[in-house]
Amino acid sequence: MVNIGIVGCNGRMGHFVADAVEQNNQTNALFGVDAFGESSYSFPVYKSFSDIKEAPDAIIDFSNPALLDDMLGYAVKNSVPCVICTTGYSQEQVDKIKAASEQIAIFYSGNMSLGINLLIELAKEAAKVLGNSFDIEIIEKHHNLKVDAPSGTALMIADGISDVLDEEPQYVYDRHSYRKKRSKNEIGIHAVRGGTIVGEHEVIFAGHDEVVTVTHQAQSKEVFAVGAVNAAVFLASQKAGMYNMGNLLNDKMG
Repeated sequence: MVNIGIVGCNGRMGHFVADAVEQNNQTNALFGVDAFGESSYSFPVYKSFSDIKEAPDAIIDFSNPALLDDMLGYAVKNSVPCVICTTGYSQEQVDKIKAASEQIAIFYSGNMSLGINLLIELAKEAAKVLGNSFDIEIIEKHHNLKVDAPSGTALMIADGISDVLDEEPQYVYDRHSYRKKRSKNEIGIHAVRGGTIVGEHEVIFAGHDEVVTVTHQAQSKEVFAVGAVNAAVFLASQKAGMYNMGNLLNDKMG
């Protein structure tokens, strides 16, 4: 049984994580950490890391970048692996995460869905075969409350494809000011915001008289919570280092 601490447990994603932990027969919710303190959970909820009394096998973080220093300080001091799902970190904070991974196991990914990470692997394989002769475009769609564009996941997809191309491509986000035809050495990235779309990503490989597409749709935020819990089970037995969904996919595929 993997005992898990949930950071940001009173937030919307925190509730999804708590449900996912309860439904997984390999995991147990040991405690939560949240600035709002008490809640209706059956496990204790602490306002700060200094109040924690239990010893978890891993912690899952869906909280706020402002908590990073306290969380990493606690994790390193107590040798607790961390699944970090919070987004919006500065480069300085990302560097702190990487530095902490020299002492503890850290699972860090811009998207915790197994499906979206499988899409990235499939897109990379397609790019190896088609990339030099096909134009590559990425379309991402999210709800009307999402403030950043393009999504971090769209950039993850673009970076994955870029890694396998012969030449490093140029990312083009908006063509309205361009008065020239598309160059071969670019990846177009386009953002749609509307309604309650949880998250959709499509990679288009457009060639001469044929088009290949790879698509992923998230129907609920629960998929990200389930992915985080799977990551925690995987991470609990790993040595210090940086891990991501690619490592988890490889582990599942054996």
